[in-house]
Amino acid sequence: LRLEESGGGLVQPGGSLRLSCTISGSTISTYCLTWYRVPPGQEEREGVASMDTDGRTTVADSLEGRFSLSGDNAKTTLHLQMNNLQPEDTAIYYCAARRCPARSGFLQIRPGAYRTQEYWGKGTLVSISS
Repeated sequence: LRLEESGGGLVQPGGSLRLSCTISGSTISTYCLTWYRVPPGQEEREGVASMDTDGRTTVADSLEGRFSLSGDNAKTTLHLQMNNLQPEDTAIYYCAARRCPARSGFLQIRPGAYRTQEYWGKGTLVSISS
């Protein structure tokens, strides 16, 4: 399974970005797909949003209302729409995947859940600055 992120960049506070994760190499119907981020100077990966095996999405409570997750029916592309971006959203954003039980997308964004992911992309940098 291969994951590749795109869409990062530099935007001003209040701006928007749409990140994409392209998935290839294997059937992913039994995988949860999750976005994580790592702010500068931190090591822990923070769960941002996840899509479970049935296509249901979960966004971290702190980001609800600004971030949203979507994907195509075949789950070959995952999009993270980020609106009203703030400097604290500056981070490297990673796409990850793991085989997971049904309806377990919400578990993938819990603290420490990143350690259980099986596959990772290389990340894309998002910088918010005026």
